[in-house]
Amino acid sequence: MKSLVAAFCLLLLAAPAAAETLNVKVGILRETHSRETISILDIPAADDTLAGVLLGAADNNTTGKFTNQTFEATDVRLEEGDDVIAALDALFEKGALFIIADLSPERLLAASERAKSKGALLFNVSAADDRLREEDCRANVIHVAPTRSMLADGLAQYLIWKQWRRWLLIKGSHPKDELLAQALRASARKFGAKIVEERLYEDTGGGRRSDSGSVQTQRQMPLLTQNAPAYDALIAADESDVFGGYLPYRTWDPRPVAGSAGLMPTNWDPAHEQWGALQLQNRFIQTFRRLMNARDNAAWLAMRMIGEAATRTASNDPEKLRLHMLGKDFSIAAFKGVRLTLRPWNLQLRQPILLSDGRIVVSVSPQEGFLHQTSELDTLGVDQPETKCRLK
Repeated sequence: MKSLVAAFCLLLLAAPAAAETLNVKVGILRETHSRETISILDIPAADDTLAGVLLGAADNNTTGKFTNQTFEATDVRLEEGDDVIAALDALFEKGALFIIADLSPERLLAASERAKSKGALLFNVSAADDRLREEDCRANVIHVAPTRSMLADGLAQYLIWKQWRRWLLIKGSHPKDELLAQALRASARKFGAKIVEERLYEDTGGGRRSDSGSVQTQRQMPLLTQNAPAYDALIAADESDVFGGYLPYRTWDPRPVAGSAGLMPTNWDPAHEQWGALQLQNRFIQTFRRLMNARDNAAWLAMRMIGEAATRTASNDPEKLRLHMLGKDFSIAAFKGVRLTLRPWNLQLRQPILLSDGRIVVSVSPQEGFLHQTSELDTLGVDQPETKCRLK
């Protein structure tokens, strides 16, 4: 018996020690978004974006129990005048080399330059500017949020499928509104729609909810839209949320409204429940007592991409995870009917575009009949032969 006990002890001593837990530290760098919205329902929550990351971390840690990995998130919220570099350095000091960024284009590019010296990897979850994936693309920035061109193409495909080819375009007076208008013009050319006329809505300032009552708006919108050439749909380019929400049911001619109001293209909508999305929506509501918005979902998806790549590579090295995400073996489930992959030429996540009226998801693009030699998802946005991106 003594010899058996001795042999068992020798086996225990010879057995390899349990693998050390691999810790993946993720930083959240997010701006404070304006509370000046047309609808009180659109006022951003205090935990916008953060909630999506936390739910993604919880999902990753569920898998991590079996793969001996842990995921933790550190949040930094920026006010308007705060220094993004100082905030980023604070995250680096805490060991976070994966940064989920809800930032303006300028701050995102500044953060990218700083992150190079640390070998850190950024995930853009809100900035829609096409230039960030094109002439200003960076090798250390993965884009989870769709571009304006992807959103515009998703909307345009549906309007063309409906045979609503003649558009009246009304744009706001802010630079972001012009960028969206440019994307819509490009989509019209790409898919064969015609913009019969463009009109400008000048933002004169004031409180959007308090200064624009229903009586005043009921008089303004018909004047803005009257005497237009014959058109099938009114398209609003109003990223600044100044006038678009006032257009439905107030136009001079009885026409559908789309774009920044009415039928809106988005990467996520609280009404989305297909392909198992309802379970994600329910978990989010139960945890945070509110609905999941587009920024929340992009942040959740970024965290899940980190988790999936860390599991597959058994690593927390940003470069190893980046190379895996760019490879043919990487894909991520996102409750959108197909598994999502990265475009290797500009690090943009391929994804369907939901078309929502604010109550239900009306349709999902790419639409039937819009074909592509590689992936139908590449009918949305700038395709590889057209790209200006030279990753650096």
